Amino acid sequence: MGFLTIYQDNYTDSTVISNRFIDEYMQDANDAQLKIYLYLIRMMRARLDTSIGNIADKFNYTEKDVIRALKYWERNRLLVLDYDSQKNITGIHLMDSSSSAPVPATPAMATYPSVTTPFVPAPVSAQTSAPPVTYPAVSKAVPAQPQIQPLSVEKPNYTADQLRDFKANEDTARLLFVAEQYLKKPLSANDMRTILFIMDKLGFSEDLTDYLIQYCVDRGKRDLRYIEKVAISWAEQGITTQKQAASLAGKYDKAVYEIMRALGKNNIPTETEVAYIDRWRKFYGFENDVILTACERTVLATDSHRFEYADSILANWHKAGVHHKGDIKSLDENHRRSRTNRPSVSTNKFNQFTQHDYDFDAIQQALEKEILSN
Repeated sequence: MGFLTIYQDNYTDSTVISNRFIDEYMQDANDAQLKIYLYLIRMMRARLDTSIGNIADKFNYTEKDVIRALKYWERNRLLVLDYDSQKNITGIHLMDSSSSAPVPATPAMATYPSVTTPFVPAPVSAQTSAPPVTYPAVSKAVPAQPQIQPLSVEKPNYTADQLRDFKANEDTARLLFVAEQYLKKPLSANDMRTILFIMDKLGFSEDLTDYLIQYCVDRGKRDLRYIEKVAISWAEQGITTQKQAASLAGKYDKAVYEIMRALGKNNIPTETEVAYIDRWRKFYGFENDVILTACERTVLATDSHRFEYADSILANWHKAGVHHKGDIKSLDENHRRSRTNRPSVSTNKFNQFTQHDYDFDAIQQALEKEILSN
């Protein structure tokens, strides 16, 4: 087993773990990933060579475990792996984990080397440089209206050879098999290109890609084009781990998606749309059946500004003391009864002015439409 050269840009005499690594990376890494990363730093500080086999023996892991951990940190852009022309790992370039600036991205196909080929010694000069990719800024704070910048990553037209290499990787083969079970169909070449794009250019790990497909299938979406859009949305929001994706998905339970569909919306809820739904459920205290009734009436009444229109209906019901769906029926019956039992116009001498029979429902609807049009 050959030895690997580990090097970084800024050498110092002390072994230092940055606070940024502890705050942002350590919590999502498993034991093997943490041990191997810390061991690499230790060896690099001491200017000692190591190898995949030595690391595996040190922690009683398999070599495949070590390679998987290295690729994990590469996906998180804390190191860059160097490869020879046969895609054998020849070196490890440790990046500065204390810097908030983007670091060089990995080469297009460097994430998928064959794990069955032997490793060869790495010369110190074997460092490679990959073209930078623009990533959105990730902030720990969550503003009320986050400004999400679109990714500047284009989907490549992967060749047949690249797809063949992608399928040949043992871990990737497992993921593709699982994807076929989720989607209940054999994957076409275009389907595999989409999954490769998600992992290669968007930087999704195997676990995150697995979770992404399951997440979409659970919501009745098996179209890879839809899955790709969700992946891009997650990438734009800085989602890099399954834990972050689960936290984001937890914000929008099934009831939220049911309300979205009732209003004719099939997209992932925006912050503004979630704010409306939260007001209906939490501030007004309405159950879903009441909200869905308002949605049905909204869809029949207008094709645009449906959240605003439904909000006006629910606001009026809240003022009228509606608590359950049965209250809506009683409110409608009382309204019809009041219109039927309107008194006739008097003809006595004290009431000789022109009378007006106002339709207050029509007036309210006209006012609502005027508000929405503005």
